[in-house]
Amino acid sequence: MALTITMFSDFICPFCYIGFATARKLKPEFDLDLAWRGFQIHPDWPAEGMPASEFRREMSPETRRAIWTRIEAMADAAGITMKPPELLTNSRLALEAAEFAAELGKGELFEERVYRGYFNEGLNIGQPGVLADLAADVGLDREDLNVALESNRYSLRLKNNAMVAHKRNVDGVPTFFIGEYPLVGAQGEDVMRQILGRYIQKFAAAK
Repeated sequence: MALTITMFSDFICPFCYIGFATARKLKPEFDLDLAWRGFQIHPDWPAEGMPASEFRREMSPETRRAIWTRIEAMADAAGITMKPPELLTNSRLALEAAEFAAELGKGELFEERVYRGYFNEGLNIGQPGVLADLAADVGLDREDLNVALESNRYSLRLKNNAMVAHKRNVDGVPTFFIGEYPLVGAQGEDVMRQILGRYIQKFAAAK
């Protein structure tokens, strides 16, 4: 029986992309079912996006470079390529689009495409046209997605995700739940493998 990992994450979080990629790498080894739950961390960011330099203006360029050097090293270990986005995007529409994709069985493919578009290609994933292009890349219908986003069909689902996250004491992303066991932050592949192995052994012993 597949082991379900629930992952609360946001497309604009670099550590979420790393955690997502790591979990995907381990799926065949542990027969994992990755249940993605969108959790918006910066609803205050403008819909049109804003220059990255405007976020945490007190941070020096040297500190920003040091942070991204660490992120890029973690990404490389996870088998993905990342670079700091020049435009910070409000992720609400992208998270709603991911719900649409999940309903049609393309959730994981679309999520990977959005992460890659944002952190590798510098795309503004807050724009409906960009999301329609990414949806088409994974075999989804552009117009169907546009209709879904215009109707706000999935806004309530994002609110429900936030309520569930609050009840489970989630206050940051990425947060994984392996069964009921919470794991906060992106973990390296070896660490994640050890945690999954211990959980499975514990679960098997309890049967």
